[in-house]
Amino acid sequence: MSGSNKRRIWIDLDNSPHVPFFKPIIDRLTERGYSVLVTARDCFQVCGLADLLNLQYKRVGRHYGKNVILKFYGLLYRSLQLAPMVFDYKPDLAVAHGSRSQLVVSKLLGVPSIMIDDYEHSRNMLKPTWIMTPEVIPEESMHSVRRGFIKYHGIKEDVYVPTFTPDPAIMDDLKLNKDRIVVTIRPPATEAHYHNPESDVLFAAIINHLGQMKNIQQVILPRNKKQESSIKQTWTRLFDRGIIIIPDHVIDGLNLIWHSDLVISGGGTMNREAAALGVPVYSFFRGKIGAVDQYLVKNNRLVLLSSVDDILTKLKIEKRDVESGNSPVNNGACASIVQSIIQILEH
Repeated sequence: MSGSNKRRIWIDLDNSPHVPFFKPIIDRLTERGYSVLVTARDCFQVCGLADLLNLQYKRVGRHYGKNVILKFYGLLYRSLQLAPMVFDYKPDLAVAHGSRSQLVVSKLLGVPSIMIDDYEHSRNMLKPTWIMTPEVIPEESMHSVRRGFIKYHGIKEDVYVPTFTPDPAIMDDLKLNKDRIVVTIRPPATEAHYHNPESDVLFAAIINHLGQMKNIQQVILPRNKKQESSIKQTWTRLFDRGIIIIPDHVIDGLNLIWHSDLVISGGGTMNREAAALGVPVYSFFRGKIGAVDQYLVKNNRLVLLSSVDDILTKLKIEKRDVESGNSPVNNGACASIVQSIIQILEH
């Protein structure tokens, strides 16, 4: 496949989990001779992670906060920023994991689109041409599409976790003590449309509970600078004592999870990454629980924390033998997605 016959794919990255997810997909598509345009929204460390993974991309747009009016304005404005670039590129197919801006531009320019989604309770007003989900999500729970549903093996995190290689240098980088219990914590997505204030209460209770215990280091990964500032102001004493650490640069999230004794998160991706790596993980997400998380709970790979009592009774704070951990198994998730994209392009 070469010259004018080379099929063109536009991939849009608008949230941090999309970067590691699409990295192996992009690599496989380019290896097969396809041309791939990658655009990235400058928010939630998307661009920093793309740089860390050596992805070539065009930086377009940013985040406009929680206000509904500003969100809508940001959506339209970023769509207008993307449109000329996409029009010049003339993609044969648009692919994203929940990018609303891509749906708007694809609709305006008549570009067929694949929306990959692993949370059936997300909301989109525009319909993609196809929707692709993990096998555990029933078709009837997803919003309608113009042509059809596509299933892929495993879960989203199975696409990239099998390529992970641990690097113990992160312990020195973050000044983590190997003799202490390392707890990695991801705060709730306070600016997301699905945010439930109950998760804020649980987040504070978790920090306070762990802060009273001995021999623990908490590594907190805020979603933005505003959240980081709030955490530092609220728990100043724990920072001063070295109990709470916030990295001052972009790090490899999988590597941090692997070198943690347990993970506690108010969002979905880090929970599922920990589950895929076999690291004990607890979720205090208080929105509607999706089919993927229900699947992990059923298989004892994820524990839900629904109340302050759960924090006191369900959390098991103990050291994990990192050296004896099992390597994640490649179940063909990435190959399944790439094959589906190619089948649509060559149909």
